[in-house]
Amino acid sequence: MKKDMPQPKKRAPRNRTLSLDSSEIPHLKGQILTKENLELKAGEGSGKIQLEKIINDRVLNCDIFEGLKYIPDEYADLIIIDPPYNLTKNFNGTTFNARSDSAYDKYLESWLPLVCRKLKPAGSLYLCGDWKCTASLQRALEKELTVINRITWQREKGRGAKSNWKNAMEDIWFAVKNPDDYYFNVEAVKIKRRVLAPYKVDGKPKDWEESEEGNFRLTYPSNFWDDISVPFWSMSENTDHPTQKPEKLYAKLVLASSREGDVIFDPFLGSGTSAVVAKKLSRHFCGIELNEEYSLLAQKRLELAEKDKSIQGFSDGVFWERNTNK
Repeated sequence: MKKDMPQPKKRAPRNRTLSLDSSEIPHLKGQILTKENLELKAGEGSGKIQLEKIINDRVLNCDIFEGLKYIPDEYADLIIIDPPYNLTKNFNGTTFNARSDSAYDKYLESWLPLVCRKLKPAGSLYLCGDWKCTASLQRALEKELTVINRITWQREKGRGAKSNWKNAMEDIWFAVKNPDDYYFNVEAVKIKRRVLAPYKVDGKPKDWEESEEGNFRLTYPSNFWDDISVPFWSMSENTDHPTQKPEKLYAKLVLASSREGDVIFDPFLGSGTSAVVAKKLSRHFCGIELNEEYSLLAQKRLELAEKDKSIQGFSDGVFWERNTNK
């Protein structure tokens, strides 16, 4: 039995967390694709081109295995996956339970090979996880693709621990189908950092620039990212999704590993960050999300992105380090 949509929470006046209003739900429901919509639109014997027309730039509100039936093989230039980690977590009434490492391995094996088939021959894939499940992610991914790197990013949000180190890091595994043929644009993901000890040669800045805003240097990105702010109540991108990824985090992946007009696919869309970032950066997208409320939040964010294409921490074509004026 489908549960009723919850009433909006009462929030402080300065709280910018995005929520759903009952008046907008009918419209948003009309924009997402359910299992029934997909069956009706796809029909029998639909070809790849027809399926792509149906799913391009759409949110699919259904089970991952059902949704994957309508995603053609070699569909996406870039796949971003943020699956349930091996933790007990409540996703708006649906609980994913922690399990043994071997059981989690089997869980990954049930869907990851199917998702990898949706990647184009020269495509790239990013798989998110935490320290508890990262070994399982690596094992599963290496069976399907060539792992190129592991990104670790600093997630400051979270509770402290009295008898352990605070968990403040997450991983993103970077893999490709063909290690000799994949797209990577490092120029698009350089970081603009403040220069604290400016060095000059013949009175001119050496590898940095002077400006009215301060002294800055463009630096090459490493596989450790400490310039990410996790969404919280004062940010307009924030939702009540418990594991929402920041737009800035995904913007790095999208800009590095896709071109304008490429297709981004996310089989665990959540509240829509990958799709929203794809839209803001002029890419196509498709996302699968089981929960109806999260699907509607994703659709609402996509419609807001039509008017506001800003991404916090990214402007003037560069990523700014955290706590600068951008």
